[in-house]
Amino acid sequence: MRAELKKVCEFWADRGVDGLRLDVVNLISKDQTFPCDLDGDGRRFYTDGPRVHEFLQEMSRDVFTPRNLMTVGEMSSTSLEHCQQYAALDGRELSMTFNFHHLKVDYPGGEKWTLARPDYVALKALFRHWQQGMHNRAWNALFWCNHDQPRIVSRFGDEGEYRVTAAKMLAMVLHGMQGTPYIYQGEEIGMTNPHFSSISDYRDVESHNMFIERAAQGQSPDELLAILASKSRDNSRTPMPWHAGENGGFSDGEPWIGLGDNYQEINVEAALADPDSVFYTYQQLITLRKTLPLLTWGDYEDLLPEHPSLWCYRRQWQGQTLVVAANLSRELQAWQPAEAPGEWKMIISNYAETTPRPTGLTLRPFEAIWWLQG
Repeated sequence: MRAELKKVCEFWADRGVDGLRLDVVNLISKDQTFPCDLDGDGRRFYTDGPRVHEFLQEMSRDVFTPRNLMTVGEMSSTSLEHCQQYAALDGRELSMTFNFHHLKVDYPGGEKWTLARPDYVALKALFRHWQQGMHNRAWNALFWCNHDQPRIVSRFGDEGEYRVTAAKMLAMVLHGMQGTPYIYQGEEIGMTNPHFSSISDYRDVESHNMFIERAAQGQSPDELLAILASKSRDNSRTPMPWHAGENGGFSDGEPWIGLGDNYQEINVEAALADPDSVFYTYQQLITLRKTLPLLTWGDYEDLLPEHPSLWCYRRQWQGQTLVVAANLSRELQAWQPAEAPGEWKMIISNYAETTPRPTGLTLRPFEAIWWLQG
């Protein structure tokens, strides 16, 4: 099987593909004694298994390295310690890893199908754990969204008055960290969840199974639809809206799934026409990441680890310091940082008027600021 998989990778490399995503690749080595699992779901017998690092090193040695392929491994229920090996800077296995721990902070007790609010203290702790644990050892992938997750501005931001501001804030928080950022289609224009109102709107088998199972247990359909509107994987699978016309310009035919109910306002054409749109903030962030080595190599220090609404962190490298401050809430939040002497420059913000240095201030709803020194 490993030989055949190498052929698949070589097939695409021969056609000019520069990189590969390996789906749940940490599940490829199983306990060959096939034990029974009477107490759990069995994942401990196939997650980060006994030969997984051996297999990935073989793939890297025979295919990834000779073909100069960028590789990202999606990791299911993995650990920092394993990812320090999977994505080690020596390149013996993978270029980087995806893990999903930070996208379970609104799963109370591990339960996905709820309407729980996110725990931002836990969110910051998880990023701190991975930013510091991978630093100078291995490489992170940075992401908020993918095809299995709800839209991040709906999940951790705001869909109404502050949608654009919140989408920019979330982008600024993520792009200030160490790792390779991934931008999922529609994230760069601030797409929201689609607000489906009927189970027939959904295509995702997981969503249908949950609805059937819990309705049979007596949970109300209205409550289940509210949960799906927040947590279903289909929230990120709607067609890309290119303009406000029929089907958002995605297709002349009927799309396989409906568009979001706000696509006539939130679409690519509208984003490109608005110089203050979310799209142009992403462009600015990409430019900064290409021009500031600090963003590639700097360390990470959480300045307010226990604050429930403010995310403030500092990165340093070769005499330069970046401070990122973000308000995760709709309320004003006061911040009184330690004295920051020297010359500072505010390099990006999501509000027009802001303070030029990291000093005592009150952050407005979903406000985010980057300051640079050195």
